[in-house]
Amino acid sequence: MSLAPAFTIPDAMGMRRAMGRFLTGVAVVTTQHEDEQYGMTISSLTSISLEPPILMISLNFGTRTGEALMESGKFAVSILGAKQESVARRFAVRGGDRFGDGDFDVTDSGLPVIKGALAQADCTVVQQYDVGDHQVFFGQVTTCRDRDGEVLAFKAGRFGSFSDFGHAEIPWMF
Repeated sequence: MSLAPAFTIPDAMGMRRAMGRFLTGVAVVTTQHEDEQYGMTISSLTSISLEPPILMISLNFGTRTGEALMESGKFAVSILGAKQESVARRFAVRGGDRFGDGDFDVTDSGLPVIKGALAQADCTVVQQYDVGDHQVFFGQVTTCRDRDGEVLAFKAGRFGSFSDFGHAEIPWMF
């Protein structure tokens, strides 16, 4: 019988390793400020409330996207499908032209969203907090749409896909 590792106070890499064990989806958050578009790949996206519909995103301090989002007060989210890894990678690197070669739709508020994404949501910021080394934004969803497809997944620094066990869908409304 092997012993489990001892609990330790995590440094940044220890925290990254531990949280890397959590499978997440992949999304692109976009915003616009003074006629310039901004966007970045995120895995920190959570549905907070259904009534009213509110999403939470978390961005590192000092990102151009975060600064533009603070100024504009709005953002859009595109939840990526399994065949959109190249989009995730393009929006994950610093610098470069993220919007030049892509296919985009436009939300009612004028924000770009990734064409063909599994879900797209247009949000207005209702709260923002600075927590640790991140800016946390809560956005009320003003419009959204979705389609069927396989989700792009992320775990321990790698992209992949999700396979279910074939069980019936769980009814989440209690």
